Amino acid sequence: MEVEAEIDRLPVDLLANIFVLFTSFTDLAQASGVCKKWKQGVNESLACRQNLSFAGWKMDDDSTARLVCHAYNLTRLHIPRSRWSCQITDAGLVRISFAKCVGNLTSISLWGLTGITDEGVVQLTIVLWSCRHVTENGLFALVDKCLELKSMNVWGTRVPVDCINNLLILSPALEIKV
Repeated sequence: MEVEAEIDRLPVDLLANIFVLFTSFTDLAQASGVCKKWKQGVNESLACRQNLSFAGWKMDDDSTARLVCHAYNLTRLHIPRSRWSCQITDAGLVRISFAKCVGNLTSISLWGLTGITDEGVVQLTIVLWSCRHVTENGLFALVDKCLELKSMNVWGTRVPVDCINNLLILSPALEIKV
């Protein structure tokens, strides 16, 4: 007769409540690899999160998109450039744009990511602070496609002032921070 270990008796929802306290994505990944039940607990913990920040983490398109896709209730996403070389690109934004949480997002910050261009911008509503490869065309496509967009931070981009004025003509209620 096989005896069940004490840890195996924990229900998945309790495991999820424990894993939601983890701040390290490395620890979450390791917990996810313990067994199927723990993997389910990690996934459920991600589904509970409303805020997700990758500040200080070395992330790539694949790992970032995978985590965001499990965060069904996400409303705020923060992916800044870091000294550990965050490598999020347009391809990652495209993958993130298919996540179930995208319609709930009220804030997306991609501060200083050089791998982001117009192609990625049109996928999401974004804080574009210091994204120097985003052009007027990308901003116009973003404002044109995201009818519910309420604010946009374009500080540090190379977009001229007349572009900002034209965006406000296109969407007068839009708050643009420069």
